[in-house]
Amino acid sequence: MSRSVSPGCGAGVLTGIWLTDAAAAPMRRVPSARLLAGRGLEGDRYALGGGTWAQYPDLEKQLTLIDAADVAAVAAEAGAELTPGDTRRNLVTTGIDLPSLVGRWFAVGDALLFGMKRCPPCTHLERLTGARLVKAMVHRGGINAAVFTGATIAEGAPVRPVTEQEAAGRGAPTGADRPVPRIVGA
Repeated sequence: MSRSVSPGCGAGVLTGIWLTDAAAAPMRRVPSARLLAGRGLEGDRYALGGGTWAQYPDLEKQLTLIDAADVAAVAAEAGAELTPGDTRRNLVTTGIDLPSLVGRWFAVGDALLFGMKRCPPCTHLERLTGARLVKAMVHRGGINAAVFTGATIAEGAPVRPVTEQEAAGRGAPTGADRPVPRIVGA
């Protein structure tokens, strides 16, 4: 089976997993967790049906990802101490162009996900951190993804694009039934 993907969208690595069970509560880092199909990260506020943005469409609120280099760049630009957990994103990656995964299938370890939209920053994040982050995060906010095949994931897991053919072979909806991403804040 071919696993070719477009240039510039190679594999990366999962470097952190963050979750919290309640909206606005501090995020905590865990070394491993379970991604639940159709729900998100087990134990996280959105998988539990809560969260500040719980009213958004199900496919858009299940999981968030951000690049570790973007977190560092935002911290430097904003002049703030900022951990990946402070961004309120669930998965932290390195070595993969996350925005290129919007509208595409990808895997984190053995889990199959679909990139639904870019995850723009919000003033809610500024209220929680006390730092002026919106401007610095405009093009560095990461992405929202939907979980189609769950699996246990751990730090160090590969993050890689998946072809339509491979996604179909794993039972994902393709063709006219394929998820439709939403374009926000290009």
